[in-house]
Amino acid sequence: MRRLLDRLERAFFAEAPAERLAIVRLLVGGFALVYLCVRAVHLQRVGHLPPESFRPVGVISVLSAPLPLWAVRGLLGAAIAAGAAFVAGYRFRVAGPLFGALLLWVLSYRNSWGMVFHTENLLVLHVIALSLGAAADAYSLDARRARALSAPPAPDGRYGWPLRLLCAITVTSYFIAGITKLRNSGLDWVMSDILRNYVAYDNVRKIALGDTHSPLGGALVRYRFLFPPLALASLAVELGAPLALFSRRVAVVFCSAAWLFHLGVLLTMAILFPYPLLGIAFAGFFELEKMRDLRRPRRAGPA
Repeated sequence: MRRLLDRLERAFFAEAPAERLAIVRLLVGGFALVYLCVRAVHLQRVGHLPPESFRPVGVISVLSAPLPLWAVRGLLGAAIAAGAAFVAGYRFRVAGPLFGALLLWVLSYRNSWGMVFHTENLLVLHVIALSLGAAADAYSLDARRARALSAPPAPDGRYGWPLRLLCAITVTSYFIAGITKLRNSGLDWVMSDILRNYVAYDNVRKIALGDTHSPLGGALVRYRFLFPPLALASLAVELGAPLALFSRRVAVVFCSAAWLFHLGVLLTMAILFPYPLLGIAFAGFFELEKMRDLRRPRRAGPA
């Protein structure tokens, strides 16, 4: 057992370059910042909703009544400012955790007024994980100041564990989704019309409400034989997700399959998961710093 724990510790704290962690910070933080800015009007609009609609969830459960509109707008503005500092890597030891906390609060507050947006959960957890590590030791304003005094940092375990944590959070979220399917439906998820009926119901409901629906999904429900293989594939991706932590090749297969899964959800039900569809949710699995080397022209060798 001791030997196993030592191996797990070495794997979790495996060395990684500061540049890799910094690139993931730029991608994840940049997405979160743009997301807040794009949805800013919607996020502050909850301040106009009737108080009886307030149903606090998560960290918002500490409140017994809604916040005044000025507080909602102030916290949103603070989150955007902290997000800009997070992306720029400015005073990251303070700005990082602050942005993680404010992002969690702002999005949880919005979810306390009706539909809970599960598409935001992974993004928030990734931001929090990055905020706890040394994600601004490269490609940041903090790194510029530090580099004037010392050499660039060498690969180290402190740059590896936040990436491993990101990957663990990602696969856990998919694994939980698979377990939930089995708990709610058992093997009927694969062997019955549950997925087909869900696609049909989702599109009919959206048509009735005048919302965006998927013509492709409506057409495919006519072909019953298509859905058991799709249901089995989705379950295999989710339950097999933890294997991606132990093999780089398996990680590539998992990320590709998960991306195709979200593309299928978009095409058949018009449900958009932008974070994984842009590939940012899977950034921690890849050696992104090597892309910099691919852009460098190769020097010609001796004739």
